[in-house]
Amino acid sequence: MSQVVVVGMQWGDEGKGKIIDLLAEQADIIVRFQGGNNAGHTIIVKGKKHIFHLIPSGIFHDGKLCCIGNGVVIDPEVLIKEIEGLKAQGIKIGPNKLCISERAHIIMPYHKRIDIAREKKKGGSKIGTTGRGIGPCYEDKAARTGIRVIDLLDKEGFLKKLKERLEEKNFYLTQYFHEEPIPFEEVADAYTKYGETLRPYVKNVAHILWQAKNEGKNILFEGAQGTHLDIDHGTYPYVTSSNTLAGNVCAGTGFPITAINTVVGVCKAYTTRVGGGPLPTELKGELGDHLREKGGEYGATTGRPRRCGWLDLAVVRQSIYLNGVQQLAITKLDVLTGLKEIKVCIGYRYNGEEMKDLPISMDVLARCTPIYETLPGWDEELKPDWGNLPKEAKDYLDYISQFTGVPLSIVSIGPKREETILLKSPF
Repeated sequence: MSQVVVVGMQWGDEGKGKIIDLLAEQADIIVRFQGGNNAGHTIIVKGKKHIFHLIPSGIFHDGKLCCIGNGVVIDPEVLIKEIEGLKAQGIKIGPNKLCISERAHIIMPYHKRIDIAREKKKGGSKIGTTGRGIGPCYEDKAARTGIRVIDLLDKEGFLKKLKERLEEKNFYLTQYFHEEPIPFEEVADAYTKYGETLRPYVKNVAHILWQAKNEGKNILFEGAQGTHLDIDHGTYPYVTSSNTLAGNVCAGTGFPITAINTVVGVCKAYTTRVGGGPLPTELKGELGDHLREKGGEYGATTGRPRRCGWLDLAVVRQSIYLNGVQQLAITKLDVLTGLKEIKVCIGYRYNGEEMKDLPISMDVLARCTPIYETLPGWDEELKPDWGNLPKEAKDYLDYISQFTGVPLSIVSIGPKREETILLKSPF
């Protein structure tokens, strides 16, 4: 019996979907614990690419239960489309395979409208949100005015809450943003239908997980985004609206912290991020373009090009401390093949002084210059066999492990399941 948490160690897009899909084979239950459809996990199965925004990445494995925890904010339209899309591919999706926490909050049309209107109003100083309504939904959750999954199952109570919420939100949209109001009937009709469609899947996820633990089952917790997009510990304000750290498994699912056995940190062999905010190791010229094109660095959710740069080990080390990472999974090592030399950032220089840790102030971080170590590259094609990896590739991986003090458990050298070196199972 093991309970394993998988989290991203950079700014998201580390390749967690593939790692979770790989580890799901050994799990009985796979649980998503935070975020919304602003995240996208890409999985390649039998040569076909699949992108999930809400459904956990273990859905392709038979005999597994996938759960969406209370810490996730759910756009019911998106979730239903994902369910229907899987069914169209011949994948059976029922309450025995997918369950949704009755406590999870619902993304409403006004959340998305407000999200987009705010970014438009900010102009050049915008955060770079996906416009999916994630932030405004979490705001309502904190303000205790949110609508939850359980509310959709009570039509009379839902319509009463919707009427109250729309009065406030439409005032905000029309008077502050000068946008059109949202009609009550249109939302009421759509969301009551969503509630009936999702009703069979709605369960008490916390109870399911407690029972699974008592029965000795393996549970895999799936994080979205990355450590440095955490609302508290990330590069604020250029962050997401939820806690992305491993510790949020407890709040986002109702699972006890004392029962978690292993935390696996997923780290890309270089650095990427989407949206605004300082990125000290960013490569803006030909080399950055090379990494972007070779790595296919375009957002799974938005399609936006990702900013690319050298691996920042100061960022990774801080993620290890914040999450209590015990094992490392390195992804996209193959993208570095063909480079004569590879740089890694081990700290920063600011006003003539050296800094080992990521500064909290974004103004300071924006003025930091990275301190690099340079390692030799390799030309040989990588194969999923540790013994046959080029010496330089092994040296690069060993450097990461030694610098961070955390052992490697998984090395990914391509998008396919079989393009993976499993050194140690977290289960």
